[in-house]
Amino acid sequence: MTNERRVLVHNDRAALAASLAARFLTKVVDLLDQKQRVNVVLEGGRVAMDVLRQVNENPARDSVDWSRVHFWWGDERFVPTGDAERNDAKARDALLDHIDVPASNIHPMPAADGELSLDDAAAAYEAELRANPDGDLGMPRFDITFLGVGPDGHTASLFPEHPEVLEKDALVLPVRNSPKPPPERITLTRPALNSSRRIWVEIAGADKASSLGLALAGAAYSEVPIAGIKGRRRTVFFVDREAAAEVPENLISQSY
Repeated sequence: MTNERRVLVHNDRAALAASLAARFLTKVVDLLDQKQRVNVVLEGGRVAMDVLRQVNENPARDSVDWSRVHFWWGDERFVPTGDAERNDAKARDALLDHIDVPASNIHPMPAADGELSLDDAAAAYEAELRANPDGDLGMPRFDITFLGVGPDGHTASLFPEHPEVLEKDALVLPVRNSPKPPPERITLTRPALNSSRRIWVEIAGADKASSLGLALAGAAYSEVPIAGIKGRRRTVFFVDREAAAEVPENLISQSY
């Protein structure tokens, strides 16, 4: 089994989003030819929403049997249901409300206006993961996981020098005192993310160049969390030219 990292550079954020949306649709169709169910992990960054909007606008959108695709989230802001800051609300607006996907296939993390505390909400999402096993992992087998990266190198809600980034056992954790508002969040852990077959990291902007360069140079993941994320088969960094400024030429792929 391969376990490789590649960097694909696009001219700008718009080109990145269009290319990744087309690639996503093609890969999902291919996967559905091979297996009954496909599990996709979404994130809530600006580039991610560009990608989902491009998926929605792509003529190939309706060639996908969305009834066999399940959507999960890598992290979530612990705010009320429907809040514009929630990653699931943004994804619904960009794509999920526009495709024929059963409500039971959409697995949002619990919201702050429910009956669960932050700790119980994280535990409930881990329980939902474990209640939906697909394969031999005792949890969904994530086929494609989308991740973004912050200027500080954080991914999902795993922040530098915070204890959550060092977790080795749990699949889901509560996050308090996030350096990026809001302070309370829920996140998949590094073990959960690294169970993914394919991790697709979307990065745009000059402010992300240093984090990407450090991650590819082998920085400690406690200091640059994205450095510790690697898919079981492949990890691909889809970046624009500004974000690629500190990537060595020999790490840039000319093709997927």
